[in-house]
Amino acid sequence: MRLPPLPRPRSLAGQLFAMQAVLVAVVVAGCALFTYVSDRRQAEDAAARHATAVARSVADSPSVGAAVRTPDPTAALQPYALRVTRDANVDFVTIMSPRGIRWTHPERRQIGRHFLGRTGPALRGRTFTETYTGTLGPSVRAVTPVRDGGRIVGLVSAGIKVEAISERVRGQVTALLGVAGGALLLGAVGTYVVNARLRRHTHGMNATELSRMHDYHQAALHAVREGLLMLDGRHRVALINDGGRELLGVGGTADPDVIGRPVADLGLPAPLTGALLSSAPRVDEVHLTASRVLVVNTSPVSGGERRGTVVTLRDVTELQALTGELDFERGFSQALRSQAHEAANRLHTVVSLIELGRAQEAVEFATAELELAQALTDRVVAAVGEPVLAALLLGKTAQANERGVELVVSADSRLDDSVLPSGLPARELVTILGNLIDNAVDAAQGSARARVTVTARALAAGLVLRVSDTGPGVDPAHADLVFRRGFSTKPAGPGGRGLGLALVRQAVTRLGGTLEVARAREGGAVFEARLPLPAAVGGGG
Repeated sequence: MRLPPLPRPRSLAGQLFAMQAVLVAVVVAGCALFTYVSDRRQAEDAAARHATAVARSVADSPSVGAAVRTPDPTAALQPYALRVTRDANVDFVTIMSPRGIRWTHPERRQIGRHFLGRTGPALRGRTFTETYTGTLGPSVRAVTPVRDGGRIVGLVSAGIKVEAISERVRGQVTALLGVAGGALLLGAVGTYVVNARLRRHTHGMNATELSRMHDYHQAALHAVREGLLMLDGRHRVALINDGGRELLGVGGTADPDVIGRPVADLGLPAPLTGALLSSAPRVDEVHLTASRVLVVNTSPVSGGERRGTVVTLRDVTELQALTGELDFERGFSQALRSQAHEAANRLHTVVSLIELGRAQEAVEFATAELELAQALTDRVVAAVGEPVLAALLLGKTAQANERGVELVVSADSRLDDSVLPSGLPARELVTILGNLIDNAVDAAQGSARARVTVTARALAAGLVLRVSDTGPGVDPAHADLVFRRGFSTKPAGPGGRGLGLALVRQAVTRLGGTLEVARAREGGAVFEARLPLPAAVGGGG
């Protein structure tokens, strides 16, 4: 038997709406009740004050004092009391003897009977008020003495029935209920509007679902190894995960929290900051930080208006290094294939000379070719004893030769294998020298007597790697721009341009060195990288 599904809990917006509606209703009802009680008390106090004023006026009237001393006070006082009752807007005015025997009353049959209510305080000379049920029903009354000199000769009581007071309050209550109803309706409409907006923002989820989503969100955020950065509409950091902090180098001990800071204040490289501030999406853009190569993707978040940007960061530092090495190996293999082709041509020439019976000329031709290749190898190895750099120079020489560029190692180059410390990775040197040579070959290609000159020397101040070319040179105005990612004077290829020199500067900076560009004597550009060595070494000047 299939059990019916359990009802889904009310959404958070619905729960808040119900709570706020009840709260508004309770507040409005409480205010209405308080106002009603307060108004009734004020009405009773006003009635008491009015009755007191009427009673004192009657007691102080000379005609009342004169009538009290007559044998039949009722004859003069009854018409007077009825007239005051009508004109003063009270329900009764009773004038009585000190013993409480009525001389006047709205109902004539009550005249001569005993007054119902307290008279003790008035007999002692004090005016007082009370709520008492008499012959006309419950009323708010005031009792005051009538004096003849220092002697009390009578009492006057004036009162307003409670029913009349309630009638007056009832009119106010009707208006109060109207105001309370309007306030309740207005509060309900406002609460509904606010909660409708809240329902849209929470997508109709209840508190449990929101809490679960937050837990999943936090777990996923910190589990992702790639960097994730979210910027708000003002380009301030709204969210960043652990990977993002590590890749961007922010949020460490010196900068514990970057949430809420503008991205322009994070101290990132200018091209990377520009990509993060751009409103256009970026797809797989390569950017450099002080020590990393990052692939950056940005996507604007919009919902009627621009709400921010989602940024993903992927570290490809190792991949970039491996790609560089792969490019070097690919170029080296292409150079070997080219040389193999040339060697086959030379071998065919030697065989043909032998077949023609010119063995001596064949030996001389083959020996000359071997001496030329060996001389190049000997010159490179003699100048640069470090095997990785020596292999790099031999490979780059063959590649440059294929492109019509002569690559030579200067005569003052000297770099023994024992000079380089273990703390100076050969991969970093390959990145620096390989990219400088590639850039120089690109610049020199097509120029007259195209040549690239490489110098590698170990001096007391450190390791010097210098590459000059016979190309057009570098505009002094662009001396700093050439090291920025994306800057190039050549048309962009499929993989983009302007990354090699940026990688060179990143590697040099990482090793604590300096990188400069100037104009070469041959008319081209000369790039010089100086890297510190742990210990002083000898070298040429």
